[in-house]
Amino acid sequence: MKIFAAAFVCVLAFGQTKITSVEGITEYKLDNGLNVLLFPDNSKPMVTVNITYLVGSRHEGAGETGMAHLLEHMLFKGTEARKEIVTELRAHCSGFNGTTYFDRTNYFETCPATDENLRYALALEADRMVHSRVSREDLDSEMTVVRNEFEIGENSPTRVLQERVMSTAYLWHGYGRSTIGARSDIEHVPIPRLQAFYRMYYQPDNATLVVAGKFDEAKTLALIKELFGPIPKPTRQIMQTYTEEPVQDGEREVVLRRTGDLQAVDMVYHTPAGSHPDAGALEVLSSVLGDTPSGRLYKALVETKKAVGASADTLDLHDPGVIEFSARLRKEGSLDDVEKTMLSVIDGVVKEPPSKEEVERAKTRLLKNIELEFNDSERAAIALSDWESMGDWRLQFIFRDRIKAVTPADVARVAKAYLKPDNRTIGRFIPTAAPDRAEIPATPNVASEVKDYKGNAAVEAGEAFDPSPANIDARTIRATLPNGMKLALLPKKTRGGTVSATLTLHFGDVKSATGKGTPAQLAGTLLMRGTAQKTRQQIQDTLDKLKAQMNASGGSTRASVTITTIRSGIADSLRLAAEILRVPSFPETEFEQARQASLAAIERGRSEPQSLAINAMSRHISPYPKGDPRYVATFDEDIESLKAVTLADVKKFYSDFYGASNAELAVVGDFDAAEIQKVAAELLGAWKSSAPFTPVKREWTKLEALNKRIETPDKANAVLFAVATLPVNDDDPDYPALVMANTMIGNGPESRLFQTIRGKNGLSYAVGSQFNAGTLDKFGQFLAFAFFNPQNTLKVESGIKEEMAKAASAGFSADELAAAKKNRAQDLQVRRAEDAYLASALANNAYYGRTMAREAAIDQKVAALTPADVQAVVKKYLDAPALSIFKAGDFKKAGITP
Repeated sequence: MKIFAAAFVCVLAFGQTKITSVEGITEYKLDNGLNVLLFPDNSKPMVTVNITYLVGSRHEGAGETGMAHLLEHMLFKGTEARKEIVTELRAHCSGFNGTTYFDRTNYFETCPATDENLRYALALEADRMVHSRVSREDLDSEMTVVRNEFEIGENSPTRVLQERVMSTAYLWHGYGRSTIGARSDIEHVPIPRLQAFYRMYYQPDNATLVVAGKFDEAKTLALIKELFGPIPKPTRQIMQTYTEEPVQDGEREVVLRRTGDLQAVDMVYHTPAGSHPDAGALEVLSSVLGDTPSGRLYKALVETKKAVGASADTLDLHDPGVIEFSARLRKEGSLDDVEKTMLSVIDGVVKEPPSKEEVERAKTRLLKNIELEFNDSERAAIALSDWESMGDWRLQFIFRDRIKAVTPADVARVAKAYLKPDNRTIGRFIPTAAPDRAEIPATPNVASEVKDYKGNAAVEAGEAFDPSPANIDARTIRATLPNGMKLALLPKKTRGGTVSATLTLHFGDVKSATGKGTPAQLAGTLLMRGTAQKTRQQIQDTLDKLKAQMNASGGSTRASVTITTIRSGIADSLRLAAEILRVPSFPETEFEQARQASLAAIERGRSEPQSLAINAMSRHISPYPKGDPRYVATFDEDIESLKAVTLADVKKFYSDFYGASNAELAVVGDFDAAEIQKVAAELLGAWKSSAPFTPVKREWTKLEALNKRIETPDKANAVLFAVATLPVNDDDPDYPALVMANTMIGNGPESRLFQTIRGKNGLSYAVGSQFNAGTLDKFGQFLAFAFFNPQNTLKVESGIKEEMAKAASAGFSADELAAAKKNRAQDLQVRRAEDAYLASALANNAYYGRTMAREAAIDQKVAALTPADVQAVVKKYLDAPALSIFKAGDFKKAGITP
């Protein structure tokens, strides 16, 4: 039981007890035991409802592995009163999901902030807390979906290796079992056992409800009491888990042998629970060793070309967890050498403790990421699930404060305490007369840790922004710089003063870009790896000090930079972006690292069903000559090009093409528009492109419909893509109807493909469709996809074809179309309220000479569509015989013949 200071406890008239308030989040407790956290944020017209149950894979007994995750799926199947939960959710909310972890299960909905939507989300969670069907019929169909999710994971050797390492590190504790569970338990769990598990843990006294976003606090409290208050506090007692992992008494080894094209090494060391005071110092230690490019492992492994990737991570959990170190290397690399180097670096941090500079760099980066997460109420609300499962949501703030207080001495102390050979799992058993064991402290008393904790001042609130196209246009400031670069600036008050920016350069044409694909790709990759003034590390340090996140990329005809930061960092972030674009240094060491990483990525894809199917499909729908920027190379061709390219080729491509004559900068958020316009003019206004620019267009030609099968031995999961190309662009009269056809066929959990192939038949974990169309070129693409067990190949393929044929022959009902229109409208409302999306949209509009009025016009055309309009475009473009099928998997093993 939690004990709180009397100053924080006040009983309200309607049966709620106020517990405490920390940095804008207020906690209440209902009489039935339900914890309630309210986190108001009026800066975006959205509200998130997140409910967390303190049950995960840690609570599963023998024969129950995967039960918590399976139950998560079952709660989307329906309640006694709600037959189609997914369809209802799409009618009210733009985003929703459920997740399961070692210590908890959570469900969340993010919806446009209306009283109706908030009531719906809260009523749904109150209903399925105790009234979910959890029936035999639903289990029969959903079990195969979960099993397919298990099979998808089985396709990844690195993921399986991590599971094996964890199961070896934990001999007795539940953390040694993967959350997905054992295949046999997934397939054979008795329905009475699953129902008993549900009744035990899905109760108000084992749950925390979070409401975050735009809402009225008093009205919401009353609504929560109305909906959740009648649920009685159960009389049953939950038996707390009591297994403690004994102190490890020697190194352990696990070896995995499977098909694949990369080698990997994972090492874990036992560490205290996430609530322990040492957790902050361990997080900093993980960053010092595992960050890119400053981490010691990166410098020792990647910079020396021994490995293509190296990382470190902490697993903060309710009970003692682990710190994990990983390395990935190409097949011809030396696994022994990488393992020895990793051990040398990890053991070396005890002998050579981290410097003050290393510790401060790590703290700056960690605290920046925490602050940016707190500035987003949706992300913060969902993140509370993990901290609540560790004992109390306020641990999230205490953990931040502990990181702030970490010193080099603290990092050295935890390294010495826990990074001991006898506490390590990779490896081999080594007898020793005097074992040096790491004693792991017991899980702290969380109630005493959080008692009276007040936290820092709440983050500044943003304005209530109207994301309608008309208001966006009215608020956007547009300008053109002397060199032709276009600006689109939308200043507005945001939570935490956040700002998002997108800067895009366009260059070259079909002729000049031909044969330049590989140097162009590497030029984009290397942009952020060094400038004339800064090393890669100095770039990262500058970003951390500015509290900014930045990504840069480039290809044959364009390069772009995206920025997320806060008000005080946007001007200097733009200066850094200009420096990265205008004076990159292209260091030779970074060039070779990027080349090796690219080679490893291609080699990894050579045995992966998804990569092989996508490559085959892309080559079919892009019938251009080799070297053309629209050409899709084979894996062997890409490898050959990467091996042949030189740093001189990369530098020449940059000097021949880069410039801002044809560029757009869009900035959205809390900033001074006049200052940003001045900075952009100073930095980029005179920078002109060397090469002429003409957009590269895709030309539509009628293609032969293929049905191609690709064998991928020893892969438990298969994939299928069904594609058709269309002679349309986004100004075509048929475009709005095609958008809605795709929405109803396969874009979302209420779509026909999802409802039939996953919901009804349980054949696939991920199934759906996508549609996109060009703007300058009349080239559109419709794509249906599914991931499945190879044994279900024929059923999945025929199921997709049948649904496409049914859409063409029978069309869609008025109710189905009305629901799809509503879902699209609320999805757009939420997306247009996201600053990063809006910055990208404004940049695209500037490039194409459009405003948001064009989107409003599309919205009106969609609203006017009839079922006959949508059926007509399906008949015209998307009938089943027009689809080319590309599938990859271990079909021979499954007995599937051509």
